[in-house]
Amino acid sequence: MKNSLRFAFLFLCFQSLTFAQAVWHDDFTKAHLLAKQEKKLVLLNFTGSDWCGWCKKMKADVLLKKEFLEYAAKNVVLVDVDFPESKEQTASIKKTNQTLKQKYGANGYPTFVLIDADGKELGRHVGYSQGGPAKFIAKLDHFRQSAASAAK
Repeated sequence: MKNSLRFAFLFLCFQSLTFAQAVWHDDFTKAHLLAKQEKKLVLLNFTGSDWCGWCKKMKADVLLKKEFLEYAAKNVVLVDVDFPESKEQTASIKKTNQTLKQKYGANGYPTFVLIDADGKELGRHVGYSQGGPAKFIAKLDHFRQSAASAAK
């Protein structure tokens, strides 16, 4: 019994460590470098984090859920490309975010763009995604699989 409890505790600790690895970055340059090092894709989340209702709903209903964060930890580096009204940002982040917005043509919020290590767009989703994390993950996997098929 004691060993079973110890094993369960260690298993939960390990799971929480895995879960905690997926984080939302606000510095694209650092996140892009991390993605190259880890050989992962980058998911850009064009958002108005402190004013966009659909962005807030997407974050709560999908992006901060354990299922999505576990998926992200294994597959993508997450980047908030944020355009807040009252949240402070460095001049460098503001400039980078504006450049990314123009480069990827993100005209509405939220807009999600999946890119590879070279910055090539693999797919995009605009707006709120109904169906929770599973449906959004399936869409990202579809983008990944389509890109892999096209590369062959």
